[in-house]
Amino acid sequence: MATSKTTNTYNRQNWEDAEFPILCQTCLGDNPYLRMTKEKYGKECKICSRPFTVFRWCPGARMRFKKTEVCQTCSRMKNVCQTCLLDLEYGLPIQVRDAALKVQDDLPRSDVNKEYYIQNMDNQMASWDPSQPANSVTGSRSQAAGELLLKLARTAPYYKRNRPHVCSFWVKGECRRGEECPYRHERPTDPDDPLADQNIKDRYYGVNDPVAEKLMRRAASMPALPPPEDRSITTLYIGNLAEGITEDTLRSHFYQFGEIRSLTLVPRAQCAFVQFTTRAAAEHAAEKTFNKLVIHGRRLTIKWGKTQGRLGGDKVDQPARSLEPVPGLPGALPPPPGIAIQHAQLAPPPDDFFNLHRLQTAAPLAPWPWRPPPPPLTLHYPSQDPDRMGSHLNPPHP
Repeated sequence: MATSKTTNTYNRQNWEDAEFPILCQTCLGDNPYLRMTKEKYGKECKICSRPFTVFRWCPGARMRFKKTEVCQTCSRMKNVCQTCLLDLEYGLPIQVRDAALKVQDDLPRSDVNKEYYIQNMDNQMASWDPSQPANSVTGSRSQAAGELLLKLARTAPYYKRNRPHVCSFWVKGECRRGEECPYRHERPTDPDDPLADQNIKDRYYGVNDPVAEKLMRRAASMPALPPPEDRSITTLYIGNLAEGITEDTLRSHFYQFGEIRSLTLVPRAQCAFVQFTTRAAAEHAAEKTFNKLVIHGRRLTIKWGKTQGRLGGDKVDQPARSLEPVPGLPGALPPPPGIAIQHAQLAPPPDDFFNLHRLQTAAPLAPWPWRPPPPPLTLHYPSQDPDRMGSHLNPPHP
């Protein structure tokens, strides 16, 4: 049964009167100087249908105005943002978070049961910490589970989600505002796309959420780290190490998976090698740390080590394969006789490493000190040719 400002005023004491909303960083925007309007009992909550305080603000320049959609009681029960209804810690839909943490949704759906349940939750949350969620998600988050959430979690705010809507007049070709239009002048998405049909109640209850189904398919198609066929490999390669990480830090993260035989840290290459005593311990460590281990704010790269044979040591002993000649092709032509004799004379003996045979067969050197040969006595230039000039002008040399 819905309650509003005009009817059922007997239950007005349970209406919400808040001073500040519960929002995620993406919905707040990147503007540190934010102006926000507050309207007491402005609208009814889209989940429990109770009037609550509505906040409205603009996340930043060229962004659309946003407002709170659900009350703070419904927000704290699911630990979600009042505007986008995504998880406050991971930024994921409720369906993905509940599937990863195996949380059962016990929120009633009928109007009477839902109103009774929410009133009881209001009385219980009066003595609880307002910064903590109000259901079993708190206990589930403290466990070591949540591998799927670490894979899909968004670490930075996604401000693209705050963009204005597409201008319907521009799609029809009738928008006359031009650059002053506060809406986007872009082509709309395909109406047959499942992401175009999103319901706020389905997202809150975690059923039939197209965004959650897309993220679940992405998680299923993520790459894995299959173990190598060689059962003797028990070493893991740890890459992308930050400065300041010591062997004790790595040992504290890997000792829980099994006994460590050796741990080698290479600071210059920012990597390390962890060798376990058993193959089962190495496989368990690779499964639990692949794309999940974060130390000092950096996600480490986990790979399997390689044997000496795979590094190239077994390629030295392999003999060269002799290929069979192709039938029908002519054979190699023999070299010419002169070139063959010259190569035979110039070829050094098999035991001559310093080419001494060339020094022995070379012409003898001139005695020392060496003097250049004398120049010719008479230089005949073309203009002094005896045939062209008289012999009396250029008498022959005796």
